[in-house]
Amino acid sequence: MMLKTVNQRLALIFAGLAVTMIYLSFQLPEYAFVPVDSDMMPKLLGITLLVLSIIFYFSKDTDTDEQKAKRTIPKQEAYMLLIVLVLILIYITLLEIVGFIPMTIAFIISCSRLLGFKNWLVNILTSITFSGGVYYLFNELLSIRLPSGIVPF
Repeated sequence: MMLKTVNQRLALIFAGLAVTMIYLSFQLPEYAFVPVDSDMMPKLLGITLLVLSIIFYFSKDTDTDEQKAKRTIPKQEAYMLLIVLVLILIYITLLEIVGFIPMTIAFIISCSRLLGFKNWLVNILTSITFSGGVYYLFNELLSIRLPSGIVPF
């Protein structure tokens, strides 16, 4: 049988995602006068994922009962993953409208609280510092504009 282990099944899923990513990255438009085009990273990541998927498919791993028991996710953790997924979707949806800085601050604070981090001061300072630092890095140093949304600068 071709798909004896979970690793082989996962490797085929990842390989399919990699092939799709590589195909779609070739559909991106090319821009003149840029040293590195916008399709470089998706192509590089897609090829890397494909190579790692092939390695993962052929890696030797026996599926023991202990490994099967470790794969079961408790309901509370499954709900937690679902809530984080919903937060990510909200973040993606509102990023253009609200802006990078406020949405990233809200996302980091909400995810940290959800995952059990209780120190409000550290949580707020970390989210503001990270969001502001990334925004400055992209907008000022790399000249890549992130969505400003309601932020006036």
